[in-house]
Amino acid sequence: MKKISPRAQTALLAVSRHEFVAGSDLAPSITGHSIPREEIVQHLLSLMPEIEPDQTVMHVGGGSGYLAAVLSELAHRVIYVERNPVVAEAARARFFRLGMHNVDVVTSDIAELPALEGDCDLILCTTFVPRPEIMAPYLREGGSLICLEGRAGPVPSLAMFEKRGEALNRVRTLGWVDFNRNAEQILIDLGVIDEKMLAEARTEAAKSNSRVLDLIRRKLNLDEIDLYRKLAQQRGMTFVDAEELMPQLQPALFRRFSRTFLDLSRMVPVRESGGQITVITDDPDARTDQLERLTPQSSIQCLLVTPTDFRRIWSSLDLTAKGRQFVADHSQAPGEKPEPSRARSEPLGDADSHHHVSPYLVSVYEAILLDAVSEKASDIHIEQYGERVRIRLRVDGELHDLPQYQLTPRELRGVINVIKLRAELNIAEHRLPQGGRSQLKMGDNYFDLRVQTQPSLHGEHAVIRLLPQTGRAMTISELGMSSVIGARYQRLLDNPAGLVLVVGPTGSGKSTTLYAGLQNLADDGRRKVITVEDPIEYSIDNIQQTRVRADIGFSFADAMRSFVREDPDVILVGEIRDQETALEAIRASQTGHVVLSTLHSNDAVDSLQRLYDLGIHPNSIAGELLAVIAQRLAKRICTHCRRPAEPEPMILSELFPDGAPANFQCFEGEGCDKCNGRGTVGRVAIVEYLEVNADIRNAISSQPPIGELRWRALDAGLITMRDSALDQVIEGVIPLSELPRILPRERMAPEIRGGRRSLQ
Repeated sequence: MKKISPRAQTALLAVSRHEFVAGSDLAPSITGHSIPREEIVQHLLSLMPEIEPDQTVMHVGGGSGYLAAVLSELAHRVIYVERNPVVAEAARARFFRLGMHNVDVVTSDIAELPALEGDCDLILCTTFVPRPEIMAPYLREGGSLICLEGRAGPVPSLAMFEKRGEALNRVRTLGWVDFNRNAEQILIDLGVIDEKMLAEARTEAAKSNSRVLDLIRRKLNLDEIDLYRKLAQQRGMTFVDAEELMPQLQPALFRRFSRTFLDLSRMVPVRESGGQITVITDDPDARTDQLERLTPQSSIQCLLVTPTDFRRIWSSLDLTAKGRQFVADHSQAPGEKPEPSRARSEPLGDADSHHHVSPYLVSVYEAILLDAVSEKASDIHIEQYGERVRIRLRVDGELHDLPQYQLTPRELRGVINVIKLRAELNIAEHRLPQGGRSQLKMGDNYFDLRVQTQPSLHGEHAVIRLLPQTGRAMTISELGMSSVIGARYQRLLDNPAGLVLVVGPTGSGKSTTLYAGLQNLADDGRRKVITVEDPIEYSIDNIQQTRVRADIGFSFADAMRSFVREDPDVILVGEIRDQETALEAIRASQTGHVVLSTLHSNDAVDSLQRLYDLGIHPNSIAGELLAVIAQRLAKRICTHCRRPAEPEPMILSELFPDGAPANFQCFEGEGCDKCNGRGTVGRVAIVEYLEVNADIRNAISSQPPIGELRWRALDAGLITMRDSALDQVIEGVIPLSELPRILPRERMAPEIRGGRRSLQ
């Protein structure tokens, strides 16, 4: 690099770049061109003509103002030009704060630049101008214009023009200028990391053979989509997600390039149209020049995606290629009759089983798992209806299709075989349901997969539940319960003894609520906790977890009898299914232990009837039961697109038969890219809470009819599910439309308490 003059060196040292890159106010449109690195500014000053103290300089594409600030130390007057008004106002505030009063801020597009007072001695354009000659009216005779050329290339060149008469004459090319900040520099500019953290990440990445950006994202637990969207904005790239691109993929284009080249360059070509090839990358610093040399007749458009979407798109294109090869290898011989659609009750022979376990089918299964993990699905459903194969994911309680997997029944049987092999099931058995489990490692994340296969009319179906194994569960504060119920739940765990039940139907989040209590106990560390589960859904550090083994005669009741001799403070029983387990839970409570368990029932009061039906004496229930938490899961409104909503009249009439309150409000999600247009993200537990006090104990002991037991519970302070749901609606956590889904019709209206209707 050519040396710069002492004046230029002094100017560079006089301005702190940090003043212009504070992460809190860095506008999204700020790119490397408008906030260059210090070494790039030094390089620019070495290429440009010497700026004299009495000259006027214009900087077009001013951005954050850093380069204009350096120029203000050299010139008498600097005219800063920026078309984005938000960016320009932020720069104006910086100039004023730093006392740079010789900088005039002009907010305008180049083509609409107003007449200026006085001509400029030098105009520097660090943004591309459509035609250099449009800058001529602002230059004095003999003045210089320096602007960028070579927009299509990865690194632009700097050209110099001089004004002679009314025309601009090109003098020479000054040199190449790489304005690009790499992803690491952008993260520093945004305030996400500092130099020390970056150095540590580089060292660790070199040892683990991983990318620095991936390591930083994991260590700081940054949201993948947010991070890559910000990087795209700062790099001047377009950010897209896989859902937009999936319908446009062109497998034939993908097959034209070497897989090794694409993998090393971190690029995937996805479509070609009108002489332009669109590629995607998960590397913000990816260079397209090598690809341009391979395709000289086409221009390249590079889009940025997240690493997860990059893997999904690669898998989809790769699977299509392998699938066509699979079809070619397994096409019917001439004259062979097509296989009729029928119920598959006969076992496949060994040859047929081996025939269907191909690398392609393994790839299909792994791609489905990748899609499920990326969409945070809880379950995968693989089904066949006649000749139609359907693959669905359950996300936030709702099933939706994965249309990109167009499998034939023959391919489906092969995928089912892959699933069975992974779960160590009998691959030759197709007549009976089978259950098993396997493990999945996706990046640094581990998942426990619970597999269930089921014979049906047209073939076997499979359901796979994905359980993340992080070593931690949610805590009580993270559940989304009201602060009142959360505090009461925490207090229950501090009791010396007693039985706590969490009840609800399958899939209502009972285990999650119990595990949240266990996580709090594990974090506290003062009490010994033992669990017996079937199966162990989440592994929690510092908790002793035991699995039921029915095949060798080790049941819940057997585990409970052995647990009381191991000096525990808290015992979790995965589920009370029968009288023997219920009795052992009561006995463990009577011997001085807090016992947590689940029970299948519709609400808190119904759980008491369920215990009666199991043959537990009413006095034992009354003496040991501390509380019952009944719950359902409701969809949570996306916080990024939440807006006030007009309540649905039919729901309002059910909720408030005597008329809704005048100030009643509710909210909904409009749908945005954060929630994939659904308007909801995740779910929250809607809780009914029954704490057993003296009045409830007396009622339980007398074993009244269930209706009388409920109104006595209401009088004793039962927090109903309706109460909890309405609180969440008013606070904007869940939409009003969720209430009919989680509340039966008779519980929508306020309930009778002691013969009087509640005013709530």
